[in-house]
Amino acid sequence: MSLKSDSDARPIGVFDSGIGGLTVASALAKTLPNEQLIYFGDTVHLPYGEKSAAAIRTYATGIGKFFMEQNCKAVVIACNTASAVATLTMTKLLTAKIPVINVIDPTAKHVAEKYKKGKIGVIATKATVNSRIYAKRIEKKNPNLKVTMLATPLLVAMIEEGFFNNNISQAIINAYLEKSNLRNIQALILGCTHFPLIKNEVSSYYKGKTNVIDSSELVAEDTRKVLEKNNILHTGKPMAHQFYVSDLTPSFTESTRIFFGKKVKLSAVNLWD
Repeated sequence: MSLKSDSDARPIGVFDSGIGGLTVASALAKTLPNEQLIYFGDTVHLPYGEKSAAAIRTYATGIGKFFMEQNCKAVVIACNTASAVATLTMTKLLTAKIPVINVIDPTAKHVAEKYKKGKIGVIATKATVNSRIYAKRIEKKNPNLKVTMLATPLLVAMIEEGFFNNNISQAIINAYLEKSNLRNIQALILGCTHFPLIKNEVSSYYKGKTNVIDSSELVAEDTRKVLEKNNILHTGKPMAHQFYVSDLTPSFTESTRIFFGKKVKLSAVNLWD
């Protein structure tokens, strides 16, 4: 009788329109320390929020094929916009053999189950807010919840410049959180992959009275469950993570420390030449 292996060393593919999704990759690395990650940041086409749904699906298809070539066993869409418009495209491309996890569904499920009724807030980019994706997903799962979303466009640029954890950034964050539609919320979802980096400042504003939900942590935990369910967890020693971007600039290289917690080596690979 042959013994079934309990360890699958194939990598996990992770992608975003840029390097902001490295916050998700960082959470994955902490939750799944034995797994190898292959990260792809589509810096040629960022930001996805300004692109058409058709264009984003085309980009996702190219990235999906790249992950297939890398023999990935699962794919994590570490981008809110791509999660909203390209999850189905990626799932159809990879078929049931390669599970696809996005950043929205685990968060929506968690909130809908944890909070029975009341008001939930979301801060995100304009594109994500305009899509109302979090409101649609959460309210469909739990009609007793009311979801209010606020676009916070200054925060992404502020974080990308490494401008946070100081008095000025706290003042900008507070100015957004003081908006009337975020009053009397039970919880606030950080609906952008950049925002885990300002979780402490957001929590400081609420002084423990409102739960601050870090989507990256929920996605990492959901990924662990998916790997367990499909019996593709890796329990041995992992190979080094690999990081790719479609357009390499010195600023992207320097910013990796902000998002991943340490500087990583980026390699350029343009999938659309």
